Amino acid sequence: MPELPEVETVRQGLAQWVTGRRISTVEVRHPRAVRRHVPGPAHFADVLAGRTVTDVRRRGKYLWLPLDSGDALVGHLGMSGQLLLQPAEAADELHLRVRFRFADDGPQLRFVDQRTFGGLAVSDGGAELPGEIAHIARDPMDPEFSDAGFVAALRRRRTEVKRALLDQTLISGVGNIYADEALWRAGLHGARPTDALTAPAAGRLLGHVRDVLAEAIKQGGTSFDDLYVDVNGESGYFDRSLNAYGREGEPCRRCGAPIRREAFMNRSSYSCPRCQPRPRGALRG
Repeated sequence: MPELPEVETVRQGLAQWVTGRRISTVEVRHPRAVRRHVPGPAHFADVLAGRTVTDVRRRGKYLWLPLDSGDALVGHLGMSGQLLLQPAEAADELHLRVRFRFADDGPQLRFVDQRTFGGLAVSDGGAELPGEIAHIARDPMDPEFSDAGFVAALRRRRTEVKRALLDQTLISGVGNIYADEALWRAGLHGARPTDALTAPAAGRLLGHVRDVLAEAIKQGGTSFDDLYVDVNGESGYFDRSLNAYGREGEPCRRCGAPIRREAFMNRSSYSCPRCQPRPRGALRG
């Protein structure tokens, strides 16, 4: 699933190509793509026609496009969602779900989603912050993110540090890939109890989270297949810089020990057994 760097890369592309443009028509080709818009596909299309996109913003892994009506178009990419800018004459994608045409007859915005886990909806009055995503925490790239607040909240939790990093109500935008990368840099095993972290250790971990996300954004995110691409259909290349995630059996770039893979919440965690020793008493899997 796309994490903050991938979604931010898409946001930057959308901000460049759709801000200030007026939507002329919206074509919903698959109702599941707008299932979160309760009034239905016809209302979704009608309420957006004639509206101008005034900005493109992000909270964690969610995007929203404020409109001149005061409403907002909210989007989540899910597992395979793509927001692509395509010339009108370009052939329809196999999994095209929603098409936005603009009054300037310029490139169309197309929502393509093979698995249809992602979706779009209109948030009534949500231009500043859609109520549907207000519960999601700020992310560490947000200028208003509180480092001290995060450190204190993290240390109050009675859970494992990786589980805390994936908790979108505590810190948003971090998923499995970047949690593993930040933990590798911090020399912490994901099963380390959060309430056992010192404030300096928690602060250093946050710094590594922020650094990993910033570096990944510069490289357009991480693409392991063609399901994640930017608005121009190009893949990110941060996968070349991964130190832990997906490197089972390969030598740790810090100490040379083979990277291990462990079961974690129906997924996998990757870490170095030497640099990131498992805490005593931690459960496996």
